[in-house]
Amino acid sequence: MTWFLGLGIAGLAVLALSLVFDGVIEGLFGGVSVIDGLFDGFLSLPVIAGFVSMLGFGGAIVLGATSLGTGPATVAGAAAGTGAAWLTWRFSRALMRDQTAATPRGTDLVGTAGSVVTAIPADGYGEVMLRLGGQPMKFSARSAVAVAYGAEVWVEAAPTPTSVVVRPVHTEGD
Repeated sequence: MTWFLGLGIAGLAVLALSLVFDGVIEGLFGGVSVIDGLFDGFLSLPVIAGFVSMLGFGGAIVLGATSLGTGPATVAGAAAGTGAAWLTWRFSRALMRDQTAATPRGTDLVGTAGSVVTAIPADGYGEVMLRLGGQPMKFSARSAVAVAYGAEVWVEAAPTPTSVVVRPVHTEGD
């Protein structure tokens, strides 16, 4: 029983260490091409930790709850460990494949509407409030004509990540 509980606790310790030292095994064997990519999959530290932990705790449960001996407890623990290892492997693969939406860029602003929050002098800089990725953001803005505070503008270009070139939506002659 002590050996099984020791394996279970050791598996939990390896799991905790794998959270801190992720990629250590890969780094140790980084130059060996035969095992390249092997530790990214089924032999990763979390998978090994799950197997060892379930081998120990599963064996301890079978040994303590039944009158079976050490052999059957080891087999039951190994089966539980294999199941835990497979589930850990599948779960980590699913998490690694999780893709997020593309990060919005300044060029995505071209053609969007916004409002002036600091008046823009002709051929000078002011500030506009635009929405990027659904979030309101303030940008430095330049315009060929003067644009008053509160006016609605269209973005014509985004020369830098923090500035835009705008034109008023309505001109004074409209």
